[in-house]
Amino acid sequence: MRRGLGWLGLLMLVGCAPPSEPPSWKVFPLQRNTPHDGLAVVNQPDGYGIHVFLETDTSDPAVCRPRWLPDPARLFNGNGSTPFSSGLATRMEFFAAVARKDVTSALQQELEALCQARAPKASWVWSEPPRTEGEVVPLQLPALEEADLLTNPVEELKRVEELLQDQPDP
Repeated sequence: MRRGLGWLGLLMLVGCAPPSEPPSWKVFPLQRNTPHDGLAVVNQPDGYGIHVFLETDTSDPAVCRPRWLPDPARLFNGNGSTPFSSGLATRMEFFAAVARKDVTSALQQELEALCQARAPKASWVWSEPPRTEGEVVPLQLPALEEADLLTNPVEELKRVEELLQDQPDP
């Protein structure tokens, strides 16, 4: 009898032990502004994870390829009915996520659909996401021209005051 209770107690302890595998990851599209421009990856308990922002490179009108932004947003409520993102997650989480086949497959599917929407006549070309800090290519943005810059507010205030001083009193 004692031996049976001992085995029963041992089985109950083994059954109550935390699982050796981490909880399964959940991957789903999460729109930012337009369909297919974001992917949610739940990689932590309680629905936390990353929200990968998806962008395309159409600098060559004949080709559309992914433009990788390895600084994802922090995903909240990924297991709930209204997931959202705020702030930044780490690049290490991005690298860990893109190393998974299910995430890479979802990225490829969403980015191809995004390219089809943005450049329907361009050929789709897949390029692998960066998997380490050394593979990250900084995004080159065009330089601002003088016409794009705002007027210095101090100088603008001086001009307004000069204009007002030159006005005759009514």
